[in-house]
Amino acid sequence: MENEFQDVMSQRTDEELIKILTVDIGKYNPTAIEAAEIEIKTRTIDSSRFEEIKEKAATEKIAKENVNSNIVSSGIRFLNLLIDSIICYILIIIAFYFFGFVIAPIITTTNSFIIIMINLIIIFGTFFAYHSIMEIKFQKTIGKFITKTKVVKLDGKKPDNSDIIARTFYRLIPFDRISFLFTKNGIHDYLSKTSVIKDATE
Repeated sequence: MENEFQDVMSQRTDEELIKILTVDIGKYNPTAIEAAEIEIKTRTIDSSRFEEIKEKAATEKIAKENVNSNIVSSGIRFLNLLIDSIICYILIIIAFYFFGFVIAPIITTTNSFIIIMINLIIIFGTFFAYHSIMEIKFQKTIGKFITKTKVVKLDGKKPDNSDIIARTFYRLIPFDRISFLFTKNGIHDYLSKTSVIKDATE
């Protein structure tokens, strides 16, 4: 068993080993900690780098704990969903109105499959544009503006554009919209490694 722990620790990075011996020490059993200590001794990590990584790990841990303590309730998430669904519905109606008066006269096809595909593109395109543009620019949708919440990464930082785009795609997973009723974060939060928290700046 001890050799197994040593093999595992030998594959860890310097940063991971230092985290195990400092901020995450409570998560590991004594044998694993001893294996990490032995591995650290075999590496040439100077004290200044050790302290730098330790301080960084401690800062990240505090940031994550702050995010976890400010994650909003399922009730707030449901209110966000309700408000944003209404907004999306209105935007989709506007998009169809625009399509009917501007684009439809140009399209001469009567193929029902193509028409259905165009309708789906309008619906999902509007949905995707609303959530991704709002959260990329403001970290929040209109629903989150009203409830004074925002989306952040797990360390509390502003999500990258790619994080928001992925998060929006994950929203299309069946039952995702109600998954936050059963877990601390919804499916699209979990997969995109983001959370919705109270906005302390408001």
